Amino acid sequence: MFINVTVQVVILFILILVGVVLARAKILNEAACKGMTDVVLNIATPCVIIKSFIREFDKDSLKTLLISFVIAIAAHLFFIIVSRLTIKDNDKAKEKVLLFGVVFANCGYMSLPLQQALLGDDGVFIASVYVAVFNVFMWSYGIAVMGGGNEKINVKKVVLNPGMIAVVIGVIIFLTSLPIPQVVAEPIGYFAALNTPLPMIIIGYYLTKSDIFKTFKDIKGIWAMTLRLVILPLAALGIMYLCRVRGTMLISSAISVCSPIAAATTMFSAKYGADTEASANLVSVSTLISIITMPLIVTLAQIIS
Repeated sequence: MFINVTVQVVILFILILVGVVLARAKILNEAACKGMTDVVLNIATPCVIIKSFIREFDKDSLKTLLISFVIAIAAHLFFIIVSRLTIKDNDKAKEKVLLFGVVFANCGYMSLPLQQALLGDDGVFIASVYVAVFNVFMWSYGIAVMGGGNEKINVKKVVLNPGMIAVVIGVIIFLTSLPIPQVVAEPIGYFAALNTPLPMIIIGYYLTKSDIFKTFKDIKGIWAMTLRLVILPLAALGIMYLCRVRGTMLISSAISVCSPIAAATTMFSAKYGADTEASANLVSVSTLISIITMPLIVTLAQIIS
């Protein structure tokens, strides 16, 4: 089991290295990365989500959907409480980054490709709900954190972001068992396939812009990454196990919660005047470390499921 998970993570890492090479060779630049990010966020990820919902309606799947929704909300609330209790920094610009990074995992870029590889559409089906809840919290609590409580929550972005729209479309397709013609389904599948290579290449580009050694000297940054990559995922896994969550639900949820710090941390830092250098370093280094931590945690989830 550990080998299977490790192989999938290594495959993702190889794709990340392609991004590093392209950046070093000056083939990939900031403008290209921003363009690819828009393609991923607005087309590829929504297509992955919609594709996972194209299935016949049944009561068991509906139950799975509702349980995954509860788990996703509980996980984010748990992460928020722990981060507030354990993260403090005199540099408020950096503290914002640490608080945001501990709560928000890279459940789109890193999680969905791994879900697809290990669990197929069933895993993506469960993870899509986590992504939707992630978006709601990110555009509400995330803005409150990064804006220092001075920013107004944009209800439009909470409700009408691409991830939420895709989930709503997917749920409608699932609940109505709406038949999707091949001429529509195949393009959705092609665009969904982009959700694995493009995000990894983007991460690789930003790795070349980070100061890895500086991050390893930052005690509070190391603590935040330890929370995000090890302590919180293991705690969440233990709580789910005690609540008798098993099987694909447990494994899929474990993949979502053990993902590295969200790439959105850097985007929000730049937008709201937080420490962008610290955010870029934490996102990059946590992604590297997750190559070790994710296989261990996901394998544990497979063993106990």
